[in-house]
Amino acid sequence: MYAINIHHLITRFIRLYNNFMQNSEKKIDAIIIGGGHNGLVCAFYLAKAGLNVNVYEKRSIIGGAAVTEEFYPGFQNSVASYTVSLLNPVVIKDMKLKELGLEIVKRPISNFLPLTDSSYLKLGGGLERTQQEFKKFSSRDSERLPEYYDRIEAVADVLRDLSVKTPPNPKQGIRAALNAALQLWPIATKGNQVHRDVYDLFTKSARSFLDSWFENDHVKAAFGFDAIVGNFASPDTPGSAYVLLHHVFGEVDGEKGAWGHAIGGMGSITQAMEEACKNLGVNIFTDAGVNKVIVSNGAATGIQLEDGSIVEAKKIISNLNPKLLYKKLIAEEDLDPEFNRSMDGYKCGSGTFRMNVALSELPDFSALPGKEIAEHHQSGIVIAPTLDYMDRAYIDAKTHGWSTDPIVEMLIPSTMDDTLAPKGQHVASLFCQQFSPSLSDGRSWHDHRLAAADTIIDTVTKHAPNFKESILGTMILSPLDLEEKFGLIDGDIMHGQMTLDQMWAARPLLNYGNYRGPLKYLYMCGSGTHPGGGVTGLPGKNAAREILKDR
Repeated sequence: MYAINIHHLITRFIRLYNNFMQNSEKKIDAIIIGGGHNGLVCAFYLAKAGLNVNVYEKRSIIGGAAVTEEFYPGFQNSVASYTVSLLNPVVIKDMKLKELGLEIVKRPISNFLPLTDSSYLKLGGGLERTQQEFKKFSSRDSERLPEYYDRIEAVADVLRDLSVKTPPNPKQGIRAALNAALQLWPIATKGNQVHRDVYDLFTKSARSFLDSWFENDHVKAAFGFDAIVGNFASPDTPGSAYVLLHHVFGEVDGEKGAWGHAIGGMGSITQAMEEACKNLGVNIFTDAGVNKVIVSNGAATGIQLEDGSIVEAKKIISNLNPKLLYKKLIAEEDLDPEFNRSMDGYKCGSGTFRMNVALSELPDFSALPGKEIAEHHQSGIVIAPTLDYMDRAYIDAKTHGWSTDPIVEMLIPSTMDDTLAPKGQHVASLFCQQFSPSLSDGRSWHDHRLAAADTIIDTVTKHAPNFKESILGTMILSPLDLEEKFGLIDGDIMHGQMTLDQMWAARPLLNYGNYRGPLKYLYMCGSGTHPGGGVTGLPGKNAAREILKDR
């Protein structure tokens, strides 16, 4: 105990000394709270413009939820976020991430859905190939697929365009109206068909939207899965079709809608970002949790770290979930009562349960037997055969906490990346949906996480009988674990639900969608701002642009 106290005192002294020297030698222009990928992107662009930037990260490793960690001896994995598509190509280019070692490989196909012991569906690998897959279930659906892709892509282009722009602030009156008109003008010029598709995707349920296109339940499930990823909702929930769209506007190496794997795991992205930031002089501190934003005369002036030290700066930028920032780091009396009330209503909770699994061998699926690496092992393996299955999982989660038949997406990145596991062995990411963010009747996820994990393992084993016996070790992250480990309030991987009332100019709240907080010199750059969740880098990039405007 004595040694620990001495170590703590020495660490605190060094940090106080460094803060004193920085404040005395050169005024800190910007402090970024949270070293997740958006915080690093924001820091990069600010530093590139000549600002002196400090980043403070609570954990001992930089990267937020985009990190690679050893979770079992000899096995490492992307322990939270787990796949690449949405990372903006301009961010990759500007930060020179590929030159700094980032390598992304595309999946050979997008998804593999085991349906029964003898049937399956594969999605991706080219239009004609997917059409042939769909023909096994419906000739009509196969024929309609090209038009569906074209129509979805047209709307995705609208989203891509909006995603790189700062939403208007209604407080600015006529100026805001003009800004909104300019941003929405590309939609107005697209014609009635695109108008209808935009309206449908932003308002309809995933089921309603997909019913208008396809007749086969499995085909609809192949697309409908994206509508409930990170979305604690039924595919019958109005607005869920938008989440489907949000997951298709990405790209890998110029191929729109493609998904890939970062060699070395998601941590390789943030490691390259960290290096890009340090090359520009950004000061990055780990084991440096922030417990308070210092407010004086209605302005954010600095932060207090968990060790008690105080750091002042001209601008304070949060990469945290907005609810974490405004309900835990800023005193209630320092914020407007109406703002506090609105933030109380900010909805979090994505229904996500995350597992990392060390495997002695690959899953041997009954529908597609074999333990040797095959393309279905290198895809997203989705256990959710119908929209009805997804709906029941959601209803069960609301009623009981989780379903006996949960929605599971499994990736086995070691089939494309031999850095993650010992030779001949593998790691699997289990990304599971519809687990209630909080359990009823005073129950805690800490007491029920193992039971839920067993249910997930049993679900996979129904389709791959060797799966359970091949498990060497696990890392279990319930919604509560995700909150405690990564600051994801209610386990929300998106930093707030992606519903229409929490999107664009209303993300996180109306009048605060332009990355500026309710206090002077306070900004937001995380996924709780436009365009929302996923490893995109766009909230960080967009926020930096607005911060630089205010210099």
